[in-house]
Amino acid sequence: MQQIIQQFVFGLSQGSVYALIALGYTLVYGILLMINFAHSEVYMMGAYGGFFAIYPMTEAAGSTFLKDHTLLALVIVFICAMMSSLVTAVLLERIAYRPLRNAPRLVPLITAIGASITLQELANRLFGASTRRFPDVSYYILPQSFETCRTLPRQTQPVCTPGLDIIGGLYDVNFLGLSLKIRPFSFIAFFIAVVLMFSLWRFIRNTKTGKSMRAVAEDKTTAQLMGINVDRVIVITFALGAMLAGAGAVLAGFFPGNNLFTPYMGFLPGIKAFTAAVLGGIGNVPGAMFGGLFLGIVEAVGPGLLGLDNQLQDVIAFGLLVSILIFRPTGIFGEVVADKKV
Repeated sequence: MQQIIQQFVFGLSQGSVYALIALGYTLVYGILLMINFAHSEVYMMGAYGGFFAIYPMTEAAGSTFLKDHTLLALVIVFICAMMSSLVTAVLLERIAYRPLRNAPRLVPLITAIGASITLQELANRLFGASTRRFPDVSYYILPQSFETCRTLPRQTQPVCTPGLDIIGGLYDVNFLGLSLKIRPFSFIAFFIAVVLMFSLWRFIRNTKTGKSMRAVAEDKTTAQLMGINVDRVIVITFALGAMLAGAGAVLAGFFPGNNLFTPYMGFLPGIKAFTAAVLGGIGNVPGAMFGGLFLGIVEAVGPGLLGLDNQLQDVIAFGLLVSILIFRPTGIFGEVVADKKV
């Protein structure tokens, strides 16, 4: 039970990242009926944008800005990562997808795969194939109530700092008689993801641009006749999905074990996020949110419940995808819609 609860908390945070990436897949599909397989590289470019924003602020680069102004530095990192993903996605739409908008559906799909490989190799050329990592970050709150102690390398005595480290901290917690090791950042990541997803949902439901997106998703021709700029709506759709992916890349970057990245890092999270989108119902925004969280939890808890090795969690994730495609192709929240023939 102890291990399951710990894995559940981790799965919740990991699922939040999947959900943020999955929203990009589901938004584009809802508008264009196209699977943007290059979205995983949009996520990867967000990770690089965040890294190149945070590295100059670290002590390794001769700066104490990250240490002295942690919260402001993290806001800057999030903005840079989201903008990096946004620029990548908008250029992708303008160069690769817009000229093929009226082509048969298979053509943009093949183009998306080609664009994915192109972005991987472009990042390899620009940034190199070496593995990079986000720096370790600490941010302390409630110094009067908590104390964080760590044993640093080459030291035998722990060094204690007043406060609760909500980003890099790992704490022993007694819960219902169980001794758990919990990272506060798991809950912080979940909270940030929920706020972003709820903001997107409110944007789509209540703003003029969001209503235009829903109109274009319903019928592009009619929306254009009603005066809606379809090209603008499509660009905004790509931009929104990209910014969420960039935010997800930063959240993933601050998890120990997930903070290593290369030009090819986007493939596996991208496929899992696509699985989450299909699970919830591709094209359905609440479905993508649910699918990401559900997949993250099942992937984390599943091996322990089934008595399997943790290395088989990918098998569980993709087995879930195959099962959904066989028994519920439209996803949990998807609807079967018949095409009208005139």
